[in-house]
Amino acid sequence: MNKRINKIIDLVAQGQPAYYVSTEEFTYENGLKLSKTWADFIRLDVSTAPFDTAGIRRFMQGLLDGGPTASGHRMVPAIAELPTDGSDEAVMRANAWMSRHLLNCGVHGLILCHAETPGAVKAFVESSRYSFQTLGVGYGLGRGRRGNAGQEFPAKIWGVSAEEYVHLADPWPLNPHGQLILGIKMENQRALENSQITVRVPGVCFGEWGLADMSMDHGYPVKPSPASLPEHLKKIKERVWGYCREAGMNFLCIVTDQDVESHLDKGLKFCRAYDEKVAEKGRLYTRREKPW
Repeated sequence: MNKRINKIIDLVAQGQPAYYVSTEEFTYENGLKLSKTWADFIRLDVSTAPFDTAGIRRFMQGLLDGGPTASGHRMVPAIAELPTDGSDEAVMRANAWMSRHLLNCGVHGLILCHAETPGAVKAFVESSRYSFQTLGVGYGLGRGRRGNAGQEFPAKIWGVSAEEYVHLADPWPLNPHGQLILGIKMENQRALENSQITVRVPGVCFGEWGLADMSMDHGYPVKPSPASLPEHLKKIKERVWGYCREAGMNFLCIVTDQDVESHLDKGLKFCRAYDEKVAEKGRLYTRREKPW
């Protein structure tokens, strides 16, 4: 089978969950180190770490130079959190340059934190697309706003020509041939109130409820353990997951040794496992073919 550039898409398209690790160390050496990670993809914590695009480029080069993966993919995919919040459409429009700069580093997707309104998410998706792409335009989306130039470096990271890159750098599954994954975090009470509508914006692959920030917004200075959530936080998590499910969107949350199988039974496809053994348990449970 031909491998996609983005391993996450191969897994989810086959009905398999994808497990990730996070990093905020954007160096070539760390990219080289994480090229051998047990995880399926890497989340770049740019929302809290310095916005160091030069460092992210070096990190992506390290990921590439350490490849391919054991599964036969060119490299471990990396998805970057945007430093801006999705407070509203105006805020996202003003900070759309962040999407362009991160995508031009060769990352395989983006995450919008504090996605509070549908307008912010619409602007987020449009900031990630080239203007000639038409899928979804007029059906909840306007034309893409990512401009020409800057595609040579990400094309080199992906192993394609610059001309091929601009066709492939589009959100999946909106575009069946796209290789970008876009995610949104609905992680405060303002986002929660709009989440049933927000998840219906085209172009987003997964949503999450953001345990740390959502719990802080409900009065918890320290993040509760995901294995023993207070009942009202459990209800919030299930509420957001339910809205995602209704909209045909994937969901992302933390899994533990105690609950990974029950989460997979409910269709979870994006998993944060703090322990490699948890991911291994999940992979065996879903009978994923080796090598992973």
